[in-house]
Amino acid sequence: MPEHALLRLLPPLSIWLAVAESCTGGLIAHRITNVPGSSAYFDRGLITYSNRAKEELLAVPPLLIQHYGAVSSEVAMAMVEGLVSGSRVQLAVASTGIAGPGGGSKEKPVGLVYLAGAYGQKRVVERHLYEGSRLRIKEQAAQHALELLVRLVSADEGAHN
Repeated sequence: MPEHALLRLLPPLSIWLAVAESCTGGLIAHRITNVPGSSAYFDRGLITYSNRAKEELLAVPPLLIQHYGAVSSEVAMAMVEGLVSGSRVQLAVASTGIAGPGGGSKEKPVGLVYLAGAYGQKRVVERHLYEGSRLRIKEQAAQHALELLVRLVSADEGAHN
């Protein structure tokens, strides 16, 4: 499980981790904090479900949300950037999406999720389209967010070995 891999990777590097969640509603942080020892690297988790919360807690520009919508790669990236600058952590992930069962459209269907990751100067945004129930969509998004964190750190560590 990727949350267990984080426990092996992060403490020796003295890396602090933060998460900003919208559609996953705290599930990413829940999985991280279920691992004994996660207090050695987990700094904070913000659930920024509303647009207002994204603006106030993560400094996402309101015009960005108006132009692209809360479920977009641009807003996901702004969420992770706001999280990093506001917390001064080295590693972060953000999620925004439509878990359903309602709220989707032809352009942005139920199951559309954007994940943004940051590690040092590296930034990544991923677009995913999941199927299933609301809970299943949240579970898949949380799983991929955790895997993204592991990939970011592992890729960097591989480059330094």
